[in-house]
Amino acid sequence: MSDDARPGGAENGADASDAASAPLTPPAAEPSAPDVLGAALGSAARRAGLDPAEGKSTRHVVWSAMGGWRGILESVLPSLAFVLLFTFTRELVLSLGVSVGLAAVFTIVRLVQRQPVSAALGGLIATVAAAALALWTGRAEDNFVWGFLTNGVYGTAFLVSALVGWPLIGLAVGFLMGEGTRWRTDKRKRRAFFWLSIAWAGLFAARLLVQLPLYFAGDVTALGTLKLVMGLPLFAPLVAVTWLAVRALYPAPQK
Repeated sequence: MSDDARPGGAENGADASDAASAPLTPPAAEPSAPDVLGAALGSAARRAGLDPAEGKSTRHVVWSAMGGWRGILESVLPSLAFVLLFTFTRELVLSLGVSVGLAAVFTIVRLVQRQPVSAALGGLIATVAAAALALWTGRAEDNFVWGFLTNGVYGTAFLVSALVGWPLIGLAVGFLMGEGTRWRTDKRKRRAFFWLSIAWAGLFAARLLVQLPLYFAGDVTALGTLKLVMGLPLFAPLVAVTWLAVRALYPAPQK
């Protein structure tokens, strides 16, 4: 019996012919590592209020990056309480307990008010980890080791990313501005993102260069004071410089 004589034979033959002649659809390309990292960094920057596309003022952006008054208090008060209490009482357990307690209160308040807790929770975890190490060793200066580790990791990441041609600032901005990694074809943007990433690496390196000698000297008061001085007071201006540079590279369209 011929194909045409079989039920649906002609139609089946036509379908097979069409399928054979139809162009194959290429599989979707897997996102590259820079794309994934850029998306993650860009999303984090957007949640922090650092989106150039929104057209916010530099002052507003810096304030958002610091988290407003609440973010400043959450960042400063636990460390300040530890330094002041230990300086005047030399009681390590009391100083660490108050520091951890303040961080916990900030986190609980955010939970009760149903606000984002990522920053406060991250601060609480870091405070508890640092306090645990200091209690384990019995050395008050070890309360700052966690900060040294984070500064070292961040500084290394910014430096290495710039040196290999994939600066972290560029990856984040590329995602925010919807151009992915196409900024790498623009020498002006590539150069700007390189130096911005170097500047951020320099900030983290400066903290280590200044604070580590005080750690090895066991000067807890000076170490804690400089940690606060080299924290938000240096972070905020660098955020502003980064923001202004990005706005210059991506000017807002004329209305």
